[in-house]
Amino acid sequence: MTTIINADTSGGLKLTSDTSGSLEIQSAGTTKLTIGSTSVDIPAIASVTSINGGQVGGSRNKIINGAMEINQRGTAAVAADGAMISDRWKEIEAGGGNMTCQVVADAPASFRNSIKAIASTADDCSQAADEYRILHRIEGNNVVDLYYGNSGAKTTTLSFWVKSSLTGNFPVGLENSASNRTHVKQYTINSADTWEKKSVTFVGDEAGTWLITNGIGLSVNFVLGAGSNYTGTIDSWQGSRLYRGSSSVQFMATVNATYFVTGVQLEVGSTATDFEYRSFGEELALCQRYYEKSYDYDVAVGATTYIGMHLMGGNVAATAGTSHISGPTIPFQVPKRDNPTIVAYDQAGNSGKCQRFQLGNHNTDNQDITVQSIGTNNFRYITSGSSNSTGTQAHFTADSEL
Repeated sequence: MTTIINADTSGGLKLTSDTSGSLEIQSAGTTKLTIGSTSVDIPAIASVTSINGGQVGGSRNKIINGAMEINQRGTAAVAADGAMISDRWKEIEAGGGNMTCQVVADAPASFRNSIKAIASTADDCSQAADEYRILHRIEGNNVVDLYYGNSGAKTTTLSFWVKSSLTGNFPVGLENSASNRTHVKQYTINSADTWEKKSVTFVGDEAGTWLITNGIGLSVNFVLGAGSNYTGTIDSWQGSRLYRGSSSVQFMATVNATYFVTGVQLEVGSTATDFEYRSFGEELALCQRYYEKSYDYDVAVGATTYIGMHLMGGNVAATAGTSHISGPTIPFQVPKRDNPTIVAYDQAGNSGKCQRFQLGNHNTDNQDITVQSIGTNNFRYITSGSSNSTGTQAHFTADSEL
């Protein structure tokens, strides 16, 4: 049965009730709202890009630090395989070339930072195992809802802003922890040295093994060069480690070529919504699950400073080679993904050392320290030596990156 209310030749509102008991509202022949007995469907909701000019809602973006705002290690250039470019972002390089990466203040409107990559030493990736990537790893706990490896795995869309001195088809892809399930897409940079927004959609992977614990759940690869070992079929899930298609740009083949990326968002669905902005404090806390330091945010690790050092009392008498101070538990600001690697620093910036307070108000750096009882919430350390002491203090970093 169909009931029409206020319908006219221009396609006005039509209210329909069918035999299944659902209620459908159409306008100009297009369904705008369907109300069923157990669900409400609003087809147009995917195209809603803002509410009152702001973002649609929170917790859509699987990427942490997608705007490269958080840089606890600083923003100095890095040029080594495995080096951290920005919090949660890593450089991968293997081959005869060299890729230099750095967080820079060059970004499209509404953003402040981006990652810049330079082909400092060119490599045409003629060697089969060559690879150059900007990598972001997502913890398995944060991709449970994608349901990868099962029937009904969800479609996701990756969107980002990009700029390069080169034009053409660039590869970007997803990868599981074992590197035996990959999906490569290509996006086209149309104009050199011009910020362009791109999006690609990946169907969910119903095969393979995908971790949903605190290990690597899903990797996102922005690929700037790869050899024949990693070149193959694009636009579908493959049971091998692939990073590019045969027509993909070999960025690293052009010396001093530049590439910028920011505003990276991975979300459920086939539509790219506007970038999800989180507060600086919220983004920092998300990053600190993987790395934190006792130094103030804008102070470099190893800097000469006492601000932020953890103090331990002791009043230990000197017995050559046997005096020691066992400190209280030092809590982390945010629980870590896994038991982290702890590195201590004295006030002078010496790693693996602490500063000891001796009688007579004399402070001595470069004292031995042993970290123990490391957990995801806290750790302890002890020192040993041969001098009368009233306490020790030390900086630390805690690294639990994927």
